[in-house]
Amino acid sequence: MSKVVLMCGPAGAGKSTVARQLEADGMTRLSFDQEAWRRGIRSMPLPPELHAEIEAELRARLLDLVQGGVDVVLDFSFWSRRARMEYRELLRPWGVVPETVYLATPRAIALERMRTRGLEHGDDYALPDDLAAAYFDHFEPPTGDEGPLTVIGEESR
Repeated sequence: MSKVVLMCGPAGAGKSTVARQLEADGMTRLSFDQEAWRRGIRSMPLPPELHAEIEAELRARLLDLVQGGVDVVLDFSFWSRRARMEYRELLRPWGVVPETVYLATPRAIALERMRTRGLEHGDDYALPDDLAAAYFDHFEPPTGDEGPLTVIGEESR
């Protein structure tokens, strides 16, 4: 049975760094940012219709991989409880209970990381300061009642 990890945290938390480590350890990484970069998109956020298109493609790939017994790390933000629960429900028919890996990065660190991004690769999108702050401030941290949860770091809002 496949193992699925939901990377969880606001922009600048360090999700892609951890996801790439999991990828190096043998998991297949699926990423909105990488898919947008592959399509030549160099600015975020994505328009809603393009976001929906990419998500549909990534969901289909996820299900194909899970059916093939491949371990997958979803390098998304999973900023809301609703989004995390949707993916848990999506995977339930295959008997997969995903683990949420939450990067509890302090606000100042996450926002500074966003400020210093340089669009060098597909995990390096910049956001305007006000949008990065709004994303951080509206992020819904996961709780243990959602399912398996690993917290990396200590949050200091």
